[in-house]
Amino acid sequence: MTEKATIRVFIADDHAIVREGLKQILAESRDIIVAGEAENGHDAIKLFRKAKCHVMLLDISMPDRSGIEVLKQVKKEQPDMVVLMLSMHREDQYAIRSLKAGAAGYLTKQSAPRELVDAIRLVAAGQKYVSAALAQELASQLGEDHAGAPHETLSDREYQTLTMIASGKTVTAIAEELKLSVKTISEYRARLLLKMKLKNSAELTHYAIKNQLIE
Repeated sequence: MTEKATIRVFIADDHAIVREGLKQILAESRDIIVAGEAENGHDAIKLFRKAKCHVMLLDISMPDRSGIEVLKQVKKEQPDMVVLMLSMHREDQYAIRSLKAGAAGYLTKQSAPRELVDAIRLVAAGQKYVSAALAQELASQLGEDHAGAPHETLSDREYQTLTMIASGKTVTAIAEELKLSVKTISEYRARLLLKMKLKNSAELTHYAIKNQLIE
């Protein structure tokens, strides 16, 4: 895209207030317009096809499908689609997982008011965007051996379940939030405990805190 071209943005976030806030931020930029929006993963996949957008702003915590699952589906259908992930989560494993899945950038919602417009322009121009803090974190990992870390063997949904359990949420609460059955979440829990060679949720929480997977 040229510098003066209009950037069409699609917003996928389950919180109406967040979507409105993002639209207000973007409304101040003459070169960016909102071409569509969705409140869940299913609608995001369905509606972005019609929006003819250049950049998708995608919340990583969607109620029906995780943002990374939506990201993978979008990239499968349109490999050239530029996706900028938005998250309430601290910039660590979720950011790395997003970038590995094909995201062009990762931005926390806390920093969005300051960095959103610049981030959109950057990824629309074909570049990657990460915050200074995340860039420093990624750089620090280059000289460290993270291969084989137990949590890195988990699927995206298993990892999401791990962080939610470690944050103190029950299996029932997680099932309600993710719109999945209690049985499904219990299976995720059982699988991740097996993969990580942990015995129970207490050990899981201790691991998550020790490895800074949660705040």
